[in-house]
Amino acid sequence: MIPPLRADRLVLRELSMPLRQPFRISSGEMSDRRVFLLELRHPDGAVGWGECVAGTRPNYSPETTDTAWLAITRWLAPRALGREFAGARDVAPVLAEDIRGHLMAKAAVEMSFWALEADLRGEPLARLLGGTRDRVAAGISLGIQESPAALAEKVSAGRDEGYRRIKVKIEPERDVAFVAAARAAAGPDLPLSADANAAYGRGDAERLAELDPFGLVYLEQPLEADDFLGLARLQARLRTPLCLDESIESAARAADMLELDAGRVINLKPGRVGGFASSLAIHELCRERGVPLWCGGMLESGIGRAHNVALASLPGFTLPGDLSASARYWERDIVRPEWMLEADGTLRVPLEEPGIGVAVDLDRIDDLTVRREIIEA
Repeated sequence: MIPPLRADRLVLRELSMPLRQPFRISSGEMSDRRVFLLELRHPDGAVGWGECVAGTRPNYSPETTDTAWLAITRWLAPRALGREFAGARDVAPVLAEDIRGHLMAKAAVEMSFWALEADLRGEPLARLLGGTRDRVAAGISLGIQESPAALAEKVSAGRDEGYRRIKVKIEPERDVAFVAAARAAAGPDLPLSADANAAYGRGDAERLAELDPFGLVYLEQPLEADDFLGLARLQARLRTPLCLDESIESAARAADMLELDAGRVINLKPGRVGGFASSLAIHELCRERGVPLWCGGMLESGIGRAHNVALASLPGFTLPGDLSASARYWERDIVRPEWMLEADGTLRVPLEEPGIGVAVDLDRIDDLTVRREIIEA
C-alpha cells in the first residue's frame, strides 16, 4: 500500500554553478547560475527533489532567487509541510490560496511533491504525469553572439552535434543579419527559430517582417508579455508564427492567446506557470486545439532538466524543446548519469528508475552550496 503523500522536512539549497560559457539574452548576460534546489522528505524516507528556476535579477520575470526563497520559507512551506495530500495534483490549490503571484516559488514546491509521489510509488515521474514517450527531441538555445559569423559557427556546431532544432537569441541591431547567417549555417531543412525575450516594441513590425524569408518555425516573444493586442497585430503582419513564452502563465492566458490570435505556438516552462498541474492544463488545451507545443528551459541543473524531460514525454509536445545535454552548459552536472544527447538528437526518458530517474550527486551539491536552510513541520 502506498503511504499518504506527506512531507515533514524541506531542505533548501542555493548552489553557485559556473556556466561553461556566458549566456546572453536581450536583457542581460549570465556567467554563473544561482541554482536553487529543494529536497522534500517523507517520514518513511522517500525524497522529492525539485528546482526553482527564478534568476538572480527580475529581468525574465518579477521573481528572483531571493524572492522565491522568501516566499517558500515564509508562506509556502509552512502550509504544505506536515499536511497529507491525496496526490500531488492537490498541492497547487493549497499553495495558491490567498497568495498571488510567486509562480516560480509555487512551482518549485509543487513539482517537488510530484517527484516525492513518484518516489513513494516507485514509479517514473514521466509515467505519473502521463508521459508516453521513451525519448524526447532535443533542441538548443544559443545566446546573442558578437557577430553573425560567430553565431554561424555556433549553429554549425549544434547542427553537427545532432540537435533537432536551433534557437537563436536576438535583439534590435542583432537580428536580421544574424538570423540570415544562422539559416545559412543550419541549411534549409533544420528547424530554426529566433527568440527576442520581449526586446521589441509595436513600432518594430516592419523590421521583424524582414525575418519572414528565413523560414523560422516561430518567432518567440517579440513584445512585452502583457501586450496581447500588440502581439495580435504583429501576428497579422507576419507570415512567421509567433510563439509566446513569458506571456503564458496559465491555461487561461493560453486560451486568450488563441482567441486573439496573438500567437500560434506555446513554449511551456513548468516553473513559469506554477508547476505541473498548470502545465497539464495547458498541455490539454493545446492538444484539443491542435496548437504546437514545446518545453522550454531556464538553464536548469540536471534536477530541473529531469522534470522538463518528464513533462516533454507527454503526447502533446510536438516540437523539440530546450532540452540540451548537461555538457552544453556545465563542466560537471549534479546528477548521475548526466543528461546525454543520443545519436538521433534525443534525450532518453528514464522509465526504468523511480522518481526523477537520475541519482543526485550529494557530494557535488555540497561542494557548490553557498546557502542552506532546513524547514520542518
